[in-house]
Amino acid sequence: MTAVLIVEDEPGLRDGLAQAVATLGYQPLAAADLAAARRLIAEQPIDCVLLDIRLRDGDGLMLLREIRGGPHRDVPVILATAYGDSERTIEAMRDGAFDYLTKPFDFPLLLAAVERAVKQRALVQALAPPVAPASRGGLVGTSTAMLGIWKLIGRAAASDAPVLITGETGTGKELVARAIHDYSTRSALPFVPVNLAAVPSTLLESELFGHERGAFTGATARRSGRLETAGAGTLFLDEIGDLDAALQTKLLRLLSDGSYERVGDDEHLASAARFLSATHKPVRPGEPGCVLREDLYYRLAVIEIDVPPLRARRSDIPLLVAHALEGTPARAVSEEAISLLLGYRWPGNVRELIHVIQRAAALAGGEVIDVPNLPEHVQDAHNRHFAEPGEEGVSLREALAAVEKRLIERALTRAGGNRSEAARQLGIGRPHLYAKMEEYGIGGPSERSDPSSR
Repeated sequence: MTAVLIVEDEPGLRDGLAQAVATLGYQPLAAADLAAARRLIAEQPIDCVLLDIRLRDGDGLMLLREIRGGPHRDVPVILATAYGDSERTIEAMRDGAFDYLTKPFDFPLLLAAVERAVKQRALVQALAPPVAPASRGGLVGTSTAMLGIWKLIGRAAASDAPVLITGETGTGKELVARAIHDYSTRSALPFVPVNLAAVPSTLLESELFGHERGAFTGATARRSGRLETAGAGTLFLDEIGDLDAALQTKLLRLLSDGSYERVGDDEHLASAARFLSATHKPVRPGEPGCVLREDLYYRLAVIEIDVPPLRARRSDIPLLVAHALEGTPARAVSEEAISLLLGYRWPGNVRELIHVIQRAAALAGGEVIDVPNLPEHVQDAHNRHFAEPGEEGVSLREALAAVEKRLIERALTRAGGNRSEAARQLGIGRPHLYAKMEEYGIGGPSERSDPSSR
């Protein structure tokens, strides 16, 4: 009988998950901690593991890595957590998790994931993605749309396959590329970005492949190209849709057999670089205005990641605002200003939002960004956004709570956990801070351990 191991330290939830798994006709096995889970895995066959990340005797990611690196590496592991954490999501997917779910559970979604995992194990008995050292990226977000991106980044980081990153201008495509590199086994090697749209077409071949002395007017010495600089690291080709037809042909050959020549030389050179590319232009075969050769598209898009626009992840706006405030004189945004930010259309996506917040912080002349500090086009009622089907909405109350929680956490970090100092930085009293910490479930040193409370 198919056995599903449930590792969860909350008794009520553990029993509920066991009952749900039983409805699929599977045998639920329950463990309250990592030690019990290890015993069960060693004692009997397991077909799937549903694993909480935060357990009383350790981190669930530890058990995931043990499973993926040991004799039970073919057992699919579904990770679960009450905390939306981008870095943990990437680590989990990179280290071979089958899926990553957040609490409170959508039980139909969870059971569908368990069924898919069991079926996959029946088809594939050995799957062990490589494990890479951890690194932090610059992406921010906990929305459902961004959770999908974290998962894809983790899976892409565990592979050497070419990745094509698509999405509107300003969505953070280069940050996705850097995260893939940073979480990959090549993270200690160079990450070499090339903006193909910023280099004149007449110089682009030399920029990529290098040139020999005398190859063209002005070539007074041999020059290494970006490809040679990347070595066995990662070459990121930004704005791949701007590559002309001749260079598309040469790139196709490079991707096919790994060889190239410097401009003005017949010597064949070999490349060991991993290729990531990005574009905001239509590149899929059959799309109107497609700018890539069909065969090149399929070489570049072995893995494809489509980064969502900001309008599809509006619940991330408060987190992005708090992120943009870091390093600025401002420490908060008024309710009215947040309301305008949530309602604006953001045609320039995350890049535009970051610029707007940094500009507003510089103009505010104080610690609070208010409506007059925002650009006129953001205040303009004609630019108000009304959610369309498929787009994400978020309430003002939720937005303000998210910003407030992030600012409190940041102040506590800066203050080294000293609540009195954090309250001083935030311009509020300690009782107010304690109440907010309890409201948002923010942990930290107790008042008794706070030196300034004595």
